Amino acid sequence: MALPPKFAGHRLTFDTLSPSGASAKPLHTLEIFLDYTCPFSANLITRALRTEIFRTLTSVVIPHIRATPSLSSSLQLIFRHQIQPWHPTSTLAHEAALAVLRLTDGDPDKFWAFSAALFDAQKTLFDEAVVDETRNQTYRRLAKLAAETVGVNEEQVYKLLEIKKGEGEPRNVGNGVTVDVKFVVKMARLVSVHVSPTVLFDGVVQGDISSSWTGEQWKEWLEKNIV
Repeated sequence: MALPPKFAGHRLTFDTLSPSGASAKPLHTLEIFLDYTCPFSANLITRALRTEIFRTLTSVVIPHIRATPSLSSSLQLIFRHQIQPWHPTSTLAHEAALAVLRLTDGDPDKFWAFSAALFDAQKTLFDEAVVDETRNQTYRRLAKLAAETVGVNEEQVYKLLEIKKGEGEPRNVGNGVTVDVKFVVKMARLVSVHVSPTVLFDGVVQGDISSSWTGEQWKEWLEKNIV
């Protein structure tokens, strides 16, 4: 599935030596659909499932791809937003990530770093953690997190997220990234992705990939499928 230019920061490519343009080698595409606020289970001993797969990807899999020429020259990885409405703050967290993406001109390093920060702060966005907050108060915390972790301007992030009160009859006015949220949700629906995490390889759902996979399992799968 295509990636619009304004969402370019969702993509990681790894080979800086290969030529670009029409003569460049076609790349395999690995798409990871993730929800920043979706927990693994109610068991407090277990870490969040989405955090687990994201940490494995960023700490083991991506460094392995970068260090392996046969993989780095043949693969691109794309983060896809999978907003799950049964986790109400999922939308807010993904809005914050999209705001950071916009304010950093699509910088993948900033986007992926802020994604890591959101996963690390996941429990602060669970239902019981936000039950006494207004929506704008949660936005304010997310804007502060963005400023502290990736150096964007807190007020600029909040300005994109804030819901402002109007006069007269209430309306669904949205915020500065509502259009982007609608777009990424439509993209997920187009390929019938329902839950997080879901992994697509060259456009096909990979049902064998598990959230609990170790780095070694990922390496074995990559070596088998990247040809």
